[in-house]
Amino acid sequence: MQKPVIIVSGKNGQLGSELQAAAEQFPQFEFQFSDRDSLDIANETALLQLFGHCKPAYFINAAAYTAVDKAETDQENAYKINAAACGYIANACKQYGTKLIHISTDYVFNGSATAPYKEDDKTDPVNYYGYTKWMGEQLALENNPLTMVIRTAWVYSEFGNNFVKTMLRLMKDRKDLNVVSDQRGTPTYAKDLAAVILQIAAACQANSNSFVPGIYNYSNEGEISWFEFATAIRDIKQLDCNVHPINAVQYPTPAKRPGYSVLDKTKIQQTYATPAINWRESLEACLAKL
Repeated sequence: MQKPVIIVSGKNGQLGSELQAAAEQFPQFEFQFSDRDSLDIANETALLQLFGHCKPAYFINAAAYTAVDKAETDQENAYKINAAACGYIANACKQYGTKLIHISTDYVFNGSATAPYKEDDKTDPVNYYGYTKWMGEQLALENNPLTMVIRTAWVYSEFGNNFVKTMLRLMKDRKDLNVVSDQRGTPTYAKDLAAVILQIAAACQANSNSFVPGIYNYSNEGEISWFEFATAIRDIKQLDCNVHPINAVQYPTPAKRPGYSVLDKTKIQQTYATPAINWRESLEACLAKL
């Protein structure tokens, strides 16, 4: 009997790399990992050809245009990858009865909240990247009834470029480092997110009635600033560097960032019994590998 197929886009990104690493623990599936060279997700014809060939049970869209500042000027490409492509993927999913798991971001919110964001809170992106990710959510949900959107935040991993690896590099080179202390959120270890996604797929494959479409939040647990994140990295790795807190206005960027990005994970925990893992526990696990 043929195994159900899972197509994963964005295989070279942080999440895509972690999904590849986790795939061997899910032998009940056949995985097809793609990157921009093997699959142009903004090419509807190419998508339909792939779907016709392997008729996937799931499509995990881990591909994204993630250069937040560059998106302000490179709007055409950001929109094509983060928004338009999601519509094409969802259309293909609908034609083949494929369940779509699409990864989104805390940047769909404006960051003015004082309590963790719930899935149905008002969206209001403060930069173009956030706008394209919000549009991608809409197109994914509108074009395929079997769509699950997972919003996540502050993603890091042993793979790719991220805050943790940047801090490790800078702390080895510098005695002093300034890090923003007035933006708060919760880091997400991409390995934990990958495990949650594949556990959901496995549970829903075993019981098709357990797939509940809609929007979900997932990150690790707790609430910290970037400054606190940096000092934790320093302390765990026992690096000799003075980390100083600064306000975001002292570190201007082309794209505005939300000041508050904590996500409420109650819905995904209640629906899919996902584990609640503290951010520091996950950070220690990742740093042990780096």
